Formats: sequence, structure tokens, C-alpha cells
Amino acid sequence: MTPLCRPAASRLAAIGAALAWLGCAAAAQPLQLPGAQPFNLPGAPQAAPPSAAPAAPRPRTMPAIRIPSEDSILGRTLRRHGSTGEATLEKTATGFGLKLRAEGFQAQNLTEPCAISFGETPVPLTALGKPAGLPRYRLEASACPIVFDVLEGAFLVVEPSEPCVIEAAACRIDPRGVWGPDARTLAARAKETESERGRAESAVREGYRALSAKAELPEQRSIAREQAAFSSERAQICRDFRSEGSHGFCGARITEARAASIRARLGLPDPKPETARPARPATARPAPPAATPAPATQ
Repeated sequence: MTPLCRPAASRLAAIGAALAWLGCAAAAQPLQLPGAQPFNLPGAPQAAPPSAAPAAPRPRTMPAIRIPSEDSILGRTLRRHGSTGEATLEKTATGFGLKLRAEGFQAQNLTEPCAISFGETPVPLTALGKPAGLPRYRLEASACPIVFDVLEGAFLVVEPSEPCVIEAAACRIDPRGVWGPDARTLAARAKETESERGRAESAVREGYRALSAKAELPEQRSIAREQAAFSSERAQICRDFRSEGSHGFCGARITEARAASIRARLGLPDPKPETARPARPATARPAPPAATPAPATQ
């Protein structure tokens, strides 16, 4: 009986050795949880785990600014440099017209003052769109075809480049510059104007950064020169505005105009107009007692 059992024992020993080897091989493999990345085989190049793509840089832009409308000057009397002449924007059957009275000097004697009225009725205006981000109009007057941009409570004459000579009156007028309210009324709003200028200057800085970020190197240099020259250009435009140092009205409006121009160059849409808040009802006050009329003297 003993010889018959030896082959069976040998087979059992072989099977046990095979099972032991498989157990060792399985134990050598690291544990892998469901959903985990597969392990690389020994000796294979190690693959880096996939990573999220870097987020694209956010393009630079500039804060929204208020774009003035014709309503800000409609029916108001404006003066060149806040001191001379009179201009009033009025509605007409076909759009807008401008009543204009300009002051100047005799063409042959620049110390002798003169004045030119463009008529008692408004001279028609032609809308030219917003080439610099602001509403632009041309005065249809052959003697002096003025082109101006609408500012907040004012307008800036951008053409003609030289004074006009009205031959019939031998009067030389210069309409260039900012036409705004009487300068004597602006000091009371100095703090508000300073705040408006601060917001506009911030918008201008961000706007130039956005322009530079979109431009190639040669154009970036040109933009940097333009930005550096803006302060002197503004001072040149506003140097003759009456009492500018006490109220800063002209500087604030020119800064807002530059911000609007940059916004147009960036291709940004006009911001939505702000909804006007309803005015609070005024508290009724008792009427003062009627004054006793003075007796008429004989």
C-alpha cells in the first residue's frame, strides 16, 4: 500500500507549492481601490497624473462710466470758458438746434471787441454719431461750421482748428474750448466735481492699461506716450476756463471725455443709463403772513 501513496503525495506537494507561489505573487501586487489610477508595471516610465488646464488670463477692461446725453445741456445757457458768449441747445422739429452768440475782436483791430449772433432761432445741428465715444454735432452755419462733443453739462468744440472771421461784420471769433455754466455758479459744487474727476481718472488709467494689454510692443509705446501727454493736453484746454483752480469743472469734463474715448477704442458698449431716483416730496411749510403794503406817498 505504501508505494501507491507516494505519487499522490508528490502531486499534493506540487499543487501546494504552486498555490504558495501564486499567493506570494498576489501579495506582491499593491492594493488598488476602485476609481484609482492604474499602477505602472515595474520598469515602465512613470506617467504623471492628469492635471487641470491653467485658466486663461482674464482680459483687462475698464470700469463703466457715465456717457452724457443731450439732456444734460438742453435749454441751459452755456458760456465759452464759463465767461463769454452764450449757447443754448434746443429741440427742433427735426432734432436739435443751437442758439449761439459769440464774442470776439475786430479782424483789423484785435483790441476792439465785437460780438456775432447767429440768429434768434436755433441753427440746425447734424448728428455725427459718437466717433470719440460722445455725442457729436455739427453746426450748419457756413460762416463758422462748428463741430462739438457733448459733455456732462457742457460741450467741447473740436472744430474749427482756427478762429473764424465773419467777413460781413469784420469780426474774428474763436469758438474753441469748453462751453459750460457760468463759472461763478461752479464753486458750490467743487467737492462733487472733484469726486467725479477722481472716478474719471481711475477709469482713464484702467482704460490705458487695457489698451496696452491688447497692443503690440510698438503700439504700447505710443499708448504710453499718449497717456503721459494727457495731463498737459488737459491743462492746455482748461487754462482759460474762468476760476478753474477753485472748482475744477473743465478738468473733470475733459477727463470724462478721455475715458469715453478710450472706451470707444476698446469697443465697449455704452453703460446702461442710471435710473433716476424719485424726488422726496417736499414738506409743506406754513405760508408767511402777508406783508402790509406801504401807504402810497402823495
